[in-house]
Amino acid sequence: MPMLEPNTDTVKDAVIDPVTGFAIPTTWIWLCPDPEALQKIQNGRWVILSSGLLCRRGLTTGTTAAAACKGAVLSLKGSVQTTVVATPAGINVSLPIVAKRGFCIAVKDGGDHQFDVTAGLEIAASARSSEETTLVTGKGIGRILARGLCDEVGRPAISPSARKQIMLAIGQALQETGLAGAEVELSIPRGEEMANKTLNPRLGIVGGISILGSTGFVEPWNDHFIGDRALELKGAKKVLVTTGRTGLKFSRIIFPEHKAVLMGSQLRRLAFEKDQESILCGLPALILKWAWPQILEETGYGTVAEMVEIEPQHRNIAKALRMAKEKLPETRIVLLHKDGSILADVP
Repeated sequence: MPMLEPNTDTVKDAVIDPVTGFAIPTTWIWLCPDPEALQKIQNGRWVILSSGLLCRRGLTTGTTAAAACKGAVLSLKGSVQTTVVATPAGINVSLPIVAKRGFCIAVKDGGDHQFDVTAGLEIAASARSSEETTLVTGKGIGRILARGLCDEVGRPAISPSARKQIMLAIGQALQETGLAGAEVELSIPRGEEMANKTLNPRLGIVGGISILGSTGFVEPWNDHFIGDRALELKGAKKVLVTTGRTGLKFSRIIFPEHKAVLMGSQLRRLAFEKDQESILCGLPALILKWAWPQILEETGYGTVAEMVEIEPQHRNIAKALRMAKEKLPETRIVLLHKDGSILADVP
């Protein structure tokens, strides 16, 4: 366990958030009354605020689906009540499940995210022994109708990272059971109903929800987090704000000397200090819609991602970038493609 020194903002051997890589100030931990704060932070399931308050991360649909699929395969050899799955962040998590005779249900854990509409949703999987291992999708999983989303048009709405996580979980179950292969069907009984409470219909995903998750975790969120994100930027000479996990990952590679902070959709609260070298970097959708909410009007496109995929030089993209610069005239704005390549760079 790292040794904490009171009245300092450093930690010997560094207390690092294993999901985000954020170096947590010692003072935040000293303010936490929970004697197990360090262990909770280090296992990835908890986030600490500057006030010392611990907030619990939830689990993504990808992690929940992986648990359901693994449980279904394991239950071909007997009933199962818990299972461990690996997350894309490299952290193993244990989930309660109900699994017997090749059928499993796992429940989506929303953690302390007050806006996670999928919290408590049941994700189901059924499995049968087979010579080859396949994953098929059933009821309640959305299908992609627009370009620029998590997979190709016509495919189930399962992101590459989530699909890899699911297949890894199935492979682990096959190894544990000694089975040669399994056909696994993944479904979400209330997925189509729940999709209407998400952005999926507007994004071009129909018939259900998406199976996603670049880290395997859902970051907790409430109004208190805005202040803490700003605190992370204070005092740093080179700062970078990004809107999502993909942007955060690539920003740390492209701009390693900048202090990178994830702000999600809360860009309206964004403010930099006058002497800071600042960058706003990430995938186009949130940044461009923040700059110009009407960017899609009369374009025929359903999403910004689709517009960028088909017409990366569309005049509305250029106009939205100009409007972003008007809001942040001293800030460099960098838009990224999903593979981390640069779509636009406005000094």
